[in-house]
Amino acid sequence: MILRTCVAVAVIATAGTVQAASKKQIDCGHQASVVAAIQQARLERISERKVAAHVVENATWPENYNGAIPIMTPWVYEMKMRDVKKQDLSAAWKELCLQQ
Repeated sequence: MILRTCVAVAVIATAGTVQAASKKQIDCGHQASVVAAIQQARLERISERKVAAHVVENATWPENYNGAIPIMTPWVYEMKMRDVKKQDLSAAWKELCLQQ
């Protein structure tokens, strides 16, 4: 009986951890999509002031992630254009997000 209880608790705890990790994967994926859209806007030479409107037009993520656009935009626009062209900024953002 005690062994069954311990196994049940372990299974529930593992499932909770997996579910939390899954939610984090999804959240970081949406954030990475926002960064990719901002990077593309920069490559298209959209002015920094117009990025939010431009990115929201083609959004593929839930609406609540649009609030992150003003926070992420300076991160992309402060980089040198050669870095924006060569780097996968969305992958970098996702990696940083998952580490937190």
